[in-house]
Amino acid sequence: MNTIDLTPLYRSYIGFDRLANLIDNAMRGDNTSAGYPPYDIESLDENQYAITLAVAGFDMSELDITVEKGVLTVRGRKSNDKAERRMLYQGIANRAFERKFNLADFVEVIGANLHNGLLTIKLVREIPEAMKPKTIQIETGKVLEHKAGTDKAA
Repeated sequence: MNTIDLTPLYRSYIGFDRLANLIDNAMRGDNTSAGYPPYDIESLDENQYAITLAVAGFDMSELDITVEKGVLTVRGRKSNDKAERRMLYQGIANRAFERKFNLADFVEVIGANLHNGLLTIKLVREIPEAMKPKTIQIETGKVLEHKAGTDKAA
């Protein structure tokens, strides 16, 4: 397996440690989920997204969705009802799972829905007003005052 040394990134850029960790984790590969359950990620519009997971056989009480430090985690744990059922063949996956999704800055989960074996998680990117670009109006004919100590620009 090839590895990339991200040390220069840590030395040269402040605040990009999360990005470096994401790259490092992607290079190592995440084998914990092993493709189960399958999922889709959909862009609904410029700032809205949906993640849909195929969770056939899972009840709402057996699913858990959490967000912590920019990571969306979906877990499924089946209740133990094997004592009442005698399966001759089991083709429907009935195992516990954990899926993790790294969320970009300002992306928030706004809801989840379970319908026909599909769990859909809705997300929205809401950039705070302070982070949005703003246009500064240029005026003429006025003298601006600068208040740094007692200095005034004239």
